[in-house]
Amino acid sequence: MGYKVKLPLFEGPFDLLVYLIESARMDIYDIRVSEITAQYLEYIENMQQMDVSVSSEFMVLAAELIELKSRMLLPRQSADPDQAPPEDPRSELVARILEYKTFKTLSGYLSEREEHGFMVREKPQEDISQYLESPDEYLTLEMGQFVQAFNAFLLRKKRVEEIRTRYERIEREKITAEARMTFIQSLLRQHHGKEVNFKETIKEGDRYDTALSFSSMLEMIRQKKLTAEQKALFADIYLKEADPQGLKEVK
Repeated sequence: MGYKVKLPLFEGPFDLLVYLIESARMDIYDIRVSEITAQYLEYIENMQQMDVSVSSEFMVLAAELIELKSRMLLPRQSADPDQAPPEDPRSELVARILEYKTFKTLSGYLSEREEHGFMVREKPQEDISQYLESPDEYLTLEMGQFVQAFNAFLLRKKRVEEIRTRYERIEREKITAEARMTFIQSLLRQHHGKEVNFKETIKEGDRYDTALSFSSMLEMIRQKKLTAEQKALFADIYLKEADPQGLKEVK
């Protein structure tokens, strides 16, 4: 089976040789020298027929392939069984092909990096000498002055944290109380004028939540939005929407 190669340009003779080997799907360590040499010479002949100048490098490799083809025809088995077998004549060519493919791969990688570099824009370096040349400033304080200043700093920090904590607690209680009053009013409306046990207004069940519901209930009584009734000491408290004609006192 023959392989015809008709390509306009190769970078060099080894580029053509590698192409022929890969097109024939040959093992690079078991090159069919006779077949590859015929294809290589056919390609050079086609170039000459098309008046394409063939460089001396192509002709040198052609001569090397012809010499290698002749050496492959000679018997390589040694007459002496104790003597090591002669080296494969193709080993030098294989080494040169592997070296060529390695450098070609590296060349392709460098070309890609070069193209990538053309798309990178760099920012010019700024002058930061004014920051580098400025001398460091040192505080000249005695140990007692330093300790006094540090304690003053800790005191100010503690006061700020106390004010922030008090403000956050007040804001939380204010917002939560308003929300609880809205919840109680909605709960009473759902019962359509019927009494509601005070326990139903407690969501979390902890002391803060209980106190919140209780204070919200007192505020709503003050605003005449509901009435509360407790029939005995420590008995359950029942809430009801306020009667517009009068307000019952807490018993």
